[in-house]
Amino acid sequence: MTQLLDDKNIHLANFTLFARHATPTLSWVEKLRRSAIARFDLVGFPDAKDEEWRFTNTAPIAQTPFVLAEHDDPAAAASLAADFTFANQAAAEIVFVNGRFSQQLSRVSPLPAGITVTSLATALQNTPALLEQHLARYARIETDPFVALNTGFIRDGAFVHLARNAVVRHPIHLLFLSIPSAEPAIAHPRVLVVAEDNSQATIVESYAGKKGAGPFSNTVFNNAVTEIVAADNVHLDHCKLEQESPDAFHIAHMHVTLGRDCSFVSHAASIGGKLVRNDLVVVLNGQHTDATVNGLVVLRDSQHVANHTILRHEKPHCSSHELYKHVLDNRSTCVFKGKIFVQKDAQKTDSKQTTKSLLLSDEATMNAMPALEIYADDVKCTHGSTTGPVDEDMIFYLRSRGVPREAARHLLTYAFAADITRRIKVEPVRRRLEDFMAAQHGLPQDLRITDLGSHDQAAL
Repeated sequence: MTQLLDDKNIHLANFTLFARHATPTLSWVEKLRRSAIARFDLVGFPDAKDEEWRFTNTAPIAQTPFVLAEHDDPAAAASLAADFTFANQAAAEIVFVNGRFSQQLSRVSPLPAGITVTSLATALQNTPALLEQHLARYARIETDPFVALNTGFIRDGAFVHLARNAVVRHPIHLLFLSIPSAEPAIAHPRVLVVAEDNSQATIVESYAGKKGAGPFSNTVFNNAVTEIVAADNVHLDHCKLEQESPDAFHIAHMHVTLGRDCSFVSHAASIGGKLVRNDLVVVLNGQHTDATVNGLVVLRDSQHVANHTILRHEKPHCSSHELYKHVLDNRSTCVFKGKIFVQKDAQKTDSKQTTKSLLLSDEATMNAMPALEIYADDVKCTHGSTTGPVDEDMIFYLRSRGVPREAARHLLTYAFAADITRRIKVEPVRRRLEDFMAAQHGLPQDLRITDLGSHDQAAL
């Protein structure tokens, strides 16, 4: 009990320091911060007794004496940004270094009419009423202690506003960079996306970092929260790429609320970090709305990634499709816990959930828990899960045509993951994932799956 109190007090002490030095802001923001940190003080960190965290041990996070991350190495930040930038392939790119907005590394204009991409701190000054209406209204502090902790430290982040009928053709890139420091550091990135009627955009969240050297090689922890709220007839394509250093911690919660006649597509990939947890909640809150949620996890060594998803069907005549794939090697561990929740009024729901896992080592561990919770009686909902090694018959087929055994395993692993990557329309994200997979398995860097056809529901 004493240890738990000490772990929690580290972050409460950070909040005291943060509140003392934070720039004075709006009264409702200050009230939000204090209610959130009070919630975290009440519940503390989750442990193995919490069913939602049974397979993810947060003790390494709780027991690390994190300090609030600061941006004090411009050269390292510029070098890392150059490695992960979309350059002219993005309509706008705003960069955050250890959770703080970097004006020097960002490019935010020109943009089509009705599109606003800015830092959260700037938005709090320019459009406080809009933010008060939406900020922290969806990712609730009561749902998760890490959400409460993030909300307590709201200071900066990304704000994207799509006005009515606004359309942006190229992706909006939100790039979060982690620079190691002399002490273990924590950042609390926050993203708010508000999309009004008939708007359309592609938004990419990238979390990137590299292991430091010498005294600047300490652990970095990103505790991120994203809220997306879409009105009616909104079309959003969202990508998240987590490619942080191999000793980084990453806990993220994303809450999406969709109105009527919306189309939402999400692609999430986790290929970095030591301990990663992603929570995704998609609420289909209007009729004739469609949500597609895909994920890719590629792990090795002793990495751990947990993906928890909930697709909440609140209204009738909606559809959702979910496909998560996992590639595990060495002693890595992974968790997938997905639920399709169908409210009693959500008749004519059509939903499908599939999770597939490829184990490249006898020591790798996969925990897959797909679930359905249905209260309507006129629905079509299915879920399925498969876990196993590379198919030996396929290896034999390739070997019979002159492909060496290890090369055959690598090609099949690449093809397994490419079922997700080929669906990603954002070329820089798809290219980075393909290059990563090729490098992992000693394949040519110019290897590409070129069939980028429309989303094939039958393949799910």
